[in-house]
Amino acid sequence: MSTTDTPQTTEQPPHKPKFTFPSALTVLAIVTIAVWLLAFLVPSGLYDRNDSGAPIQGTYHRVDSGQSFVDRLNDLFLAPVNGLYGIQDQKTGQVGPDLAGELYGSAGVFLFVLAIGAFITVVFATGALDRGIGRLAHRLRERGALLIAGIMVVFSVLGTVEGFAEETLGFYGLIVPLMLALGYDRMVAVGTIILGAGIGVLCSTVNPFATGVASSAADISLGDGIVLRFVMWVVLTAVTVAYVIRYARRVQRNPERSLTGFLPGDRDQEAASKAEEPELTGLHKAVLVTMGLVFAFMIFSVVPWASALTGDADAKPYGFELGWSFPQLAALFLCAAVLIGLVARLGEQKLSSMIIQGAADFISPALVIVLARGVTVIMNNSKITDTVLHSIEGIVKGTSSGVFAIIVFVVNLPLAFLIPSTSGHATLAMPILAPLADFAGVSRAVVVTAWQAASGWMNLWVPTTAVTIGGVALAKVGYDKYLRFVWPLLALLFLMICGFVAFGAVFT
Repeated sequence: MSTTDTPQTTEQPPHKPKFTFPSALTVLAIVTIAVWLLAFLVPSGLYDRNDSGAPIQGTYHRVDSGQSFVDRLNDLFLAPVNGLYGIQDQKTGQVGPDLAGELYGSAGVFLFVLAIGAFITVVFATGALDRGIGRLAHRLRERGALLIAGIMVVFSVLGTVEGFAEETLGFYGLIVPLMLALGYDRMVAVGTIILGAGIGVLCSTVNPFATGVASSAADISLGDGIVLRFVMWVVLTAVTVAYVIRYARRVQRNPERSLTGFLPGDRDQEAASKAEEPELTGLHKAVLVTMGLVFAFMIFSVVPWASALTGDADAKPYGFELGWSFPQLAALFLCAAVLIGLVARLGEQKLSSMIIQGAADFISPALVIVLARGVTVIMNNSKITDTVLHSIEGIVKGTSSGVFAIIVFVVNLPLAFLIPSTSGHATLAMPILAPLADFAGVSRAVVVTAWQAASGWMNLWVPTTAVTIGGVALAKVGYDKYLRFVWPLLALLFLMICGFVAFGAVFT
């Protein structure tokens, strides 16, 4: 056969698969391994501590971690379990408090997320939320920016007053569909929730879990520096709200500019908002009122009213304060799911299946939260947290005035990454950093402000915080896309924070 008879084929180059950013679970797994490896390189050490558990300056000393290679290997292998239960002693399985006096474990948050999933799924099964969101979107279809600003300001107020952060995980089931119905994308919902509450925590004014703990550790009043922090809160909240609204309007005008794109069904909710206003039956109204009361009660139950209203972190709680945390909130939402099912007359079979399905749908963000907490457990078990703190102590010595304040902000950034617990970070860092301000001629209140700004700035994006990594998972937004969305704002906030703390150091 001649060559001309041979079929000629054009060989196509092999298709190269497009790079896909890892999922939230994979990101946390990488961080866990990196911190575990870091523990082999960083010497173990501890500070002596006073009766309240705060480290004493000048007492840092090297210690043996007490962990064999097998113990460290167990730490890595059992990181998710340790993150859930808070194992302090690997050999005995003892569950103990962390350096802020809180439990290591995230079992309460884990169950809270599952309970939220069950509650939201039952609400959606009634059809009331769909109609309610459609009705609201129809009425606000020309005022979406006002809605975004309102939600963000409310969350920011709660953040600056009482550290409203993890509680926002319960609002994704409400706000994501609402933003989609208004013609925005899922990133707008993420920005509204994470940045709204996060900027409030960053600029905490009387937040007892951040400003209160840090001020006490710095041996100053909670009210010291409140004017600077309040001005920061007003300015930074306004900038953040404007940033989210600017992106939302861009997506609404041109959906192709969305950083997230749209999942199947997302655009249907927008089309529904432009149609005739949906009707709400009496049953729908009863379900929506019940749901609103549940969320209102959740907020009421977690706010430390005495501390928030008096500005005293040690104020005796008022008689009506509940002081609830995540175990109680998990129970609240499970009971509320059953109540909604009874109000809507779903029936035992459908109600049971909806509760199970809802919990199953939310297992991914729940596992992300557990793995994030496991990173902190590894650090504390290997005794490297104090060593990191000691290295920062050496950096900030010998500086003065505005430069000192900026350095305090900058050196707390990596520490905030490694210790996502705000109160734990404060208890560790402030007794060391606050006395250094005396030598620099800087008010200790400025150190508190710089510290909490660093903690808040990092917690807007780091993958070791449950609020961020759990939030993007709940909204079904890629973590890489969220970083792309938020980095210009982070850069702007970084510069503004440096300006505020430098001003405070020089003029207060």
